[in-house]
Amino acid sequence: MITRKQKEEIVQKMVRELEQAELIIAADYRGLNVSALNHLRRRLKEEQCRYQVVKNKLTAIACRRVGLEQLEQFLEGPTAMAFSAGDPVAAAKVFLDFSKENENFTIKGALLSGKLLAPEQVKALGEIPPREVLLAKMCGSFKAPLFGLVNVLQGNIRQLVYVLEAVRQKKESA
Repeated sequence: MITRKQKEEIVQKMVRELEQAELIIAADYRGLNVSALNHLRRRLKEEQCRYQVVKNKLTAIACRRVGLEQLEQFLEGPTAMAFSAGDPVAAAKVFLDFSKENENFTIKGALLSGKLLAPEQVKALGEIPPREVLLAKMCGSFKAPLFGLVNVLQGNIRQLVYVLEAVRQKKESA
């Protein structure tokens, strides 16, 4: 049996987690074995994301304390939560990949920067390309007009060289 003091410590710890997280994902882990959950924990840890099986009532109290009452709708049945202060796309991608590998694992929903996300939206978030890929695409789109301008300017210079060469050949033959 957990004492009142221990419960208060759990709530305080949960409050800190909720306040620091940029993304909070709730999931139903029913039917998964310990090795699968440990595998998920390791993958999330690589993305600076913490995964924890939560007590629904204590988590609801913590949610009320930090003003995140909208998370309470996910606190039914066996619930685990992931807290990510880092890249939210990377954490959502790990959850998406894991849910594809394990049919019993279902995403209940998430909270991203104070906005509630449905399971479909979490899946869409997980399908966004990594940050590095998006930055590379953006750099490429900045680079393309410059290459076009250089090509146009080279074309004008090339045409001038052809004209001068034609004039030189005409003077030599005359």
